[in-house]
Amino acid sequence: MDAARPWKTAWITGASSGIGRELALRLAERGVRVAATARSAGNLNALAASNPLISPYPGDVTDAVAMKDIFTAIERDLGPVDLAIFSAGVWQGMLVSDFSAQRGKDTMAVNYFGVLNALEPAMAAFASRGRGHIAFVSSVAGFRGLMKGAAYAPTKAALISLSEALYPHLARKGVKLTIINPGYIVTPMTQRETFPMPFIIPVEQAAETIISGLSRGKYEIVFPWRIALLMKTLRVLPNWAFFRLVNMGINRRGTGEPPSAPNA
Repeated sequence: MDAARPWKTAWITGASSGIGRELALRLAERGVRVAATARSAGNLNALAASNPLISPYPGDVTDAVAMKDIFTAIERDLGPVDLAIFSAGVWQGMLVSDFSAQRGKDTMAVNYFGVLNALEPAMAAFASRGRGHIAFVSSVAGFRGLMKGAAYAPTKAALISLSEALYPHLARKGVKLTIINPGYIVTPMTQRETFPMPFIIPVEQAAETIISGLSRGKYEIVFPWRIALLMKTLRVLPNWAFFRLVNMGINRRGTGEPPSAPNA
């Protein structure tokens, strides 16, 4: 391995579209063997057809047994995984007016518990070998609970907290951990929405930023810088100041709805 290609084999969940798909393509272009997991076998097969270094391993991240079986199959077929990127995620807007406990549970099942299901076998293998690199695709939406993100933002906040809890222990075992916090990215997820998305960037740019940060072993990769600065500032504001800003935004829009939360 060299500085340009510090990994031999990567496992990516959520690889059939968006950031996960673009990461799979760009890592394979760099000579990395990529095991691609998502629910859509058809999309994975199309992805694999684009580069012989990409292998499809279809599965649902909400199925813990399936994730263990897939990880075992990948290591049997391709050799030891040394980079695991967990990027499967869903977005559903939710406000007080359309609050649904089931919607919140469904979002958490994919965005957070789906990461835990894939993380368990990968982390155990990495820790036993004393090497490896784990990455969670979270979001700047996890920094503050903007109200239209009532289903989505808590899942990303949970990933940020999880990474903080695991990082020091994994570091002692020789395993790297990275939390990836994008703002708005041009993906199928964002293209379905019509609300304003400030500082949105192409998925190709996002993938290159992520790979650059991963190759340098960064703990946090957060971008683009302008929305990162905004959301980091909101994160440290006193609650009274944060809620005042939110209310000002609601009043300016005149719709009774706050600005939407950034999502990957």
